[in-house]
Amino acid sequence: MYYVYIIQNTDSKKLYVGYTTDLNRRLSEHNNGKKFTTSKNGKWIIIYVEAYKSENNVRTREYRIKHNGNTKKELFKRIKDCLFV
Repeated sequence: MYYVYIIQNTDSKKLYVGYTTDLNRRLSEHNNGKKFTTSKNGKWIIIYVEAYKSENNVRTREYRIKHNGNTKKELFKRIKDCLFV
């Protein structure tokens, strides 16, 4: 399985969208400073996950969340109660 995920930094409240086949490993990488874009202070926690069978589908979904304003806006509207303010 492939997963699109959204994580949030508990200190800065910043969000990060990515995809992986192993959520636990990826979250550990984010929290241990192994990913440049999320290596800043604070703990990252998983806010949202979608599962896909195809890598092509998960990559397309991640791209749409990151680059399509309406897709991102609608998704964040749905999950707003899960986010740190």
